Amino acid sequence: MVEVARQARVSVSTVSHVLNGTRHVKPGTRKRVLDAISATGYRQDTLARAMRRSRTDSIGLVLSDVGEPAFAEMIHGVESAAVEHGLTLLLANSAEDADREKRAVETLLNRRVDGLILARAAVSDPVLLESLPGEKSPTVLLDRIFPDLPFDQVGADNRETMRRLVTHLIDAGHGRFVVVAGDLRVPTLRERNEGFADAVLSAGLRLDDQTILASDDWRTLEDMVGSALRAADATAVIATSTPLAALSLRALIAAGRRVPDDVAFATFDGFDHADLFEPRVTTVRQPAFDMGATAVRLLVDRLETPEASPRTVRLQQRIDWRTSTEGRAPRTKA
Repeated sequence: MVEVARQARVSVSTVSHVLNGTRHVKPGTRKRVLDAISATGYRQDTLARAMRRSRTDSIGLVLSDVGEPAFAEMIHGVESAAVEHGLTLLLANSAEDADREKRAVETLLNRRVDGLILARAAVSDPVLLESLPGEKSPTVLLDRIFPDLPFDQVGADNRETMRRLVTHLIDAGHGRFVVVAGDLRVPTLRERNEGFADAVLSAGLRLDDQTILASDDWRTLEDMVGSALRAADATAVIATSTPLAALSLRALIAAGRRVPDDVAFATFDGFDHADLFEPRVTTVRQPAFDMGATAVRLLVDRLETPEASPRTVRLQQRIDWRTSTEGRAPRTKA
């Protein structure tokens, strides 16, 4: 900084004001400083600056599966909001593994991130969550909401949206469903399963007449779906995530069930370029980008007001009705 100040013919404090935006500097003076920075190749010592300010202007994000389209869109939302607040994003993927999640969280905290955003693994270590409220860096839970935990949290209205989806299909004449529920240890998937039960019972249908397929093993689950489609007289199939949708569609093809002529099909999250599918798939769209951006805003608010009560934000999902649910739907007798 001394060399930059000498070349720009200004004080060291003026260089600091230009770098940090802490005081207005005349345009001509600012240009001389920036030219001197370019000429000398000067870079700020961010570690020293962080130690002085007790802030690193960075946040950590740990996701359970960065390959899922919904999570990828959440990353974009987090990154966009982080840039708006002058924050650098450090990203880690737990791959639904509790040990990887723990290591990722510890690594980010050791790097002194100002805060952490966490989409928990299905088998997350409860000891890890018990330790986080005692950390100097606050944590926001993303997507997978746990009402009994003392964190700011943001997710979607999974239960209510599933209820609306199923109610619409029941009103259209469907009475027997196959729900590919997946791993019900995941709160998001569990909420969607609860919404399905809400709609079925509200319509006066028997929950025992429906086929709900839950497993954390993909090969087992695919076999279960294939068996259910061959044996059941279901007229509608609902997948509760994009990977489960792909699994379900493979099983439908293998079972010789045509969409929507033989069975209606709908999914949560959905695929990119859905207009290329035939038939086009009815999809519940997550507000994934907005969820990521909201998580950052909750984190920034927490940094500014650390004593405030934890907040939980639920964002509304959108149902895109398409041709995969427009086939003939005879109501099955109870």
